[in-house]
Amino acid sequence: MSKGVKTESADFLEGLLGPATSPLDPGEAAKRGAKRVLPKRFWRDVGITSHLDGFALTLDGKLVRTPGRHVLAVPNAVLAEALATEWRAMEVSIDPAKMPLTRLVYAALDAVASAPLAVAREIVKYAGSDLLCYREAENQRLAARQAEHWDPALAHMRDAFGIRFNLGAGVMFVEQESDAMEAVRRAVSHVPAPFGLAALHAVTTLTGSAILGLALANGRLSPDEVWAAAHVDEDFQIEAWGEDAEAAARRAARRAEFDAAALMLATLR
Repeated sequence: MSKGVKTESADFLEGLLGPATSPLDPGEAAKRGAKRVLPKRFWRDVGITSHLDGFALTLDGKLVRTPGRHVLAVPNAVLAEALATEWRAMEVSIDPAKMPLTRLVYAALDAVASAPLAVAREIVKYAGSDLLCYREAENQRLAARQAEHWDPALAHMRDAFGIRFNLGAGVMFVEQESDAMEAVRRAVSHVPAPFGLAALHAVTTLTGSAILGLALANGRLSPDEVWAAAHVDEDFQIEAWGEDAEAAARRAARRAEFDAAALMLATLR
C-alpha cells in the first residue's frame, strides 16, 4: 500500500473510531466520531479483492488497514460487498456513525481476534442475568407479551443445547444452575471467532440477552423477531406514553448496529 493511502485509511480512522486497544464497543466509537469535524473522502474508487481465504477492501486499488494495522478483510463476498457499500456511501465526508459494519469488522480484527476467550466469557456472563429470565410480576398484558416474544428463544436453548433457565417475577436476581451456564459456554464456543464472536457480542450487548443472541446466531429467530423481543418492555411503554424524537433516533442508531451484526452472523452460518 502506498504511504498516502495507508496513512489516511488507517491513521485518521484510528482517531475517529478509537485505537485497537479500545473497549469492544462500536457504538462508543461512533459517539466519539460524532463529536469531531468529519474528514473528507479522499478516494475515488472502492473495490474488493481476494485476500488469503477471504476478501479485502481496496481504495483506489490499495488495501485498507484497520487502526490495529490489520488488512480490512472478511471471510465471504457478501460481507465484503456490504463493507464496500458503506464506504461508497461516504460521498463527501467520512462519518463513522454511518459505518456500523466497518466498525464491527475493526472490532473483530483488532480486539476479538487477540482475546476471543475474554469476549466469550463476557457473553456467557450476560446469560447469568439474562433479560429473558425476568418477567413482569403485576401487569398481565405485559407478562403475556413477554412470554410470546421470549419463550421461543428459551425453547431454542432447551431444544438445541439442553439448557433450562430459571425464571423470576420482578427484578430480584435469579441465580442460574452451574450446568446451565456451562452449557451456554459450550454453545458460545461453537460460534466462529473472530467475526461470529464479535457479532454475537454486539447483539448480546444491544439486546441485553445472550439467549436472543444465540437464537439469532443459529437462525432460530429472525433479526426482526430478536429486535422485537429485545424491546417488548420499551414498546409497551411507548404504546402507553408515546415516544420522543431523541429516543427514536437513539433506537434507530442501535438498530443499525444490530443489523450489521445480524448480517455478519447470517453470512457465517
